Amino acid sequence: MSDLVPLRVDLLTREYPPEVYGGAGVHVEYLARELRRLAEVRVHCFGAPRAEPGVVAYAEPAGLAGANAALRTMGVDLEMAAGCAGTDVVHSHTWYANLAGHTAKLLHGVPHVVTAHSLEPLRPWKAEQLGGGYALSSWCERTAYEAADAIIAVSGGMRRDVLSAYPQVDPDRVRVVYNGIDTAQYAPDPGTDVVERLGVDPARPSVVYVGRITRQKGLPYLLRAARELPADTQLVLLAGAPDTPEIAAEVEELVAELRANRSGVVWVAEMLPKHEVIQVLTHATIFVCPSVYEPMGIVNLEAMACETAVVATATGGIPEVVADGETGLLVPIEQAGDGSGRPLDPRRFVADLAAAMNAVLADPERTRKFGLAGRRRAVEHFSWDAVAARTIEVYRSVGAAG
Repeated sequence: MSDLVPLRVDLLTREYPPEVYGGAGVHVEYLARELRRLAEVRVHCFGAPRAEPGVVAYAEPAGLAGANAALRTMGVDLEMAAGCAGTDVVHSHTWYANLAGHTAKLLHGVPHVVTAHSLEPLRPWKAEQLGGGYALSSWCERTAYEAADAIIAVSGGMRRDVLSAYPQVDPDRVRVVYNGIDTAQYAPDPGTDVVERLGVDPARPSVVYVGRITRQKGLPYLLRAARELPADTQLVLLAGAPDTPEIAAEVEELVAELRANRSGVVWVAEMLPKHEVIQVLTHATIFVCPSVYEPMGIVNLEAMACETAVVATATGGIPEVVADGETGLLVPIEQAGDGSGRPLDPRRFVADLAAAMNAVLADPERTRKFGLAGRRRAVEHFSWDAVAARTIEVYRSVGAAG
């Protein structure tokens, strides 16, 4: 990289602070921060105007008001592509921005790098949410992936999924660069003001879930497994943004049933500030990730960095993050081959999930060791500076020139 002409990187994303609701938004936030030490970085995102230098936000085109959500997204993408003039490389995140990256590649003649956080063919339940828009989101993603100069998979499991979903993609173009974690920020918080305000008793054991209410995250399986938890164990759900009215109603019914039969069921539907989530994670006896589809599961890393034992589904990239028997327990799952990720035997999966949680709750010393080992693993293997350095290497490998 020349000292006089630094590499210019344009990151294209739907989510960027303060409008972050999922792992992809967290990824872009920290990647941008670390890349700025190595390159000139501009961020193009959706939503309200941002005050941060080098960040441009795009509102949905007024002419598409009331149109299908996927079509509105495509409208934003075209404006984002126009805004990338002068860049050396565009790097898009999720299908929401993939069309922007592909269009910018064609328009400006620059390499396009895609990070695979999730894949539309492996989320068929989104047809519930998007209707005909699911065909559009799938087309945007497929077009971008098949033409991308490089695809960054956030785990080895995700790399396998990319090559399975898109057999036209050259395997040599798919590189693995793990998600990262800021272990200075995500660290144990011994305070109790937040958990007490939320109604969580720090003196009682607790099982904590953090995530959106979507089929992918498997929350209904956890709620069914929670019927088998010891009576003194609290269940803390930091869960909002339901994908559909149907799954919202299912979760509400299951939570109501639990509350009718046990105390200590705490459901926080609004998104909490990061520092508050960190305190909740710190005081959790177990963090549980019941996902049926999870390319990596950055939230598992966040819990591990807070010295919390993890119980998670052995699917996708999760086994590359959670070391079974060392930082927590992995729950086996046999899944349908239709892309939905649904367990072939839901009752067995729920029973195995309950058994894993109860095994951890029954052995406090083992739980403590899981937490300490998880923190060490997060620090040693998932730093953001390493992620940024490897990402720059990908840019250079596809001919990005500053």
